[in-house]
Amino acid sequence: MPQPARGCTHGLVGQSAQIAAIRRLIEKAARTRIPVLLLGESGTGKEVVARGIYNANPRGQFVPIDCGSLVGTLMESELFGHTKGAFTGAAENKKGLLDLAEGGTAFFDEIGDLPLELQVKLLRLLQESEYRAVGSLQWRKVDVRIIAATHRDLRAEVTAGRFRQDLYYRLNVVSIHLPPLRERKEDLRGLIDHFLAMARAAGLPEFHPSRETIDTLLEYHWPGNVRELKHCIDRMAAMYSEGTLELELPTAISYHQEARGLHRIAESVEADPELPDCRVAPISPVISIPASNRQAIANALAATKGERGKAAEILGISRTTLYRKMKQYNFD
Repeated sequence: MPQPARGCTHGLVGQSAQIAAIRRLIEKAARTRIPVLLLGESGTGKEVVARGIYNANPRGQFVPIDCGSLVGTLMESELFGHTKGAFTGAAENKKGLLDLAEGGTAFFDEIGDLPLELQVKLLRLLQESEYRAVGSLQWRKVDVRIIAATHRDLRAEVTAGRFRQDLYYRLNVVSIHLPPLRERKEDLRGLIDHFLAMARAAGLPEFHPSRETIDTLLEYHWPGNVRELKHCIDRMAAMYSEGTLELELPTAISYHQEARGLHRIAESVEADPELPDCRVAPISPVISIPASNRQAIANALAATKGERGKAAEILGISRTTLYRKMKQYNFD
């Protein structure tokens, strides 16, 4: 039965050297109130690290701010608040997100998406610890710890004129880079077990992935990183029904599983002396993976005169897998 991953410190699961280094940086960053910049691809866990820094030395509230959602004419009001009559529809004073973060931590997620006009105001907040609500003439002093995160290359954004250089240097006091999941594959099994336990705790059906499914998950490159892995496990749990789990893998991973199986079959078929003229068709927009798989199975069955056990041995797969694939591809 899957158990929660061991060593889940600061919300991070894994025993890789990269994760160990990030845990040490979290401990150091939590001792101060200086800005922290979190860098990494989407889905690598930047908000988990931000919350880890906050939880290691909690003070005030943790207020996440999605910079990508700060659009339109009211974006400044959402961030800094406004006074009554500041604009049409402003019927009363309103506090902004930074008011909620007073004494605590404001987490600016996807800071690279923050519009330039708001970057100027955030720079003042970092430099002077003050801001002004929309419609107000008074500057308000505030004690807010800033943590920012982005998947963008902020140096490139500065060069392109989309991000202020002075704001970049103000934010980049302490930086933490989160590696993509494909660069810390040794943490995958622990993450799988952790998310299986989380799914079970959330009331989703309990299931035990097959060895073939686990191997597929371990070999997949995970472009969406840890977030994609969690969604994959949750989907399999939610869609699970006895005997059909293999059919419930997300499309991208199913494709990877088929490609992996096709590659293994191709190696077995082309190396077997009993099948000198057999070749598995390459993956292409014209010949699909299922068609290539079906062709390889048909060739193996023909060469063994229908002896399924021997055909499975030639293809390098188990009899059970061969029977399942024969049923999937409508063999008689």
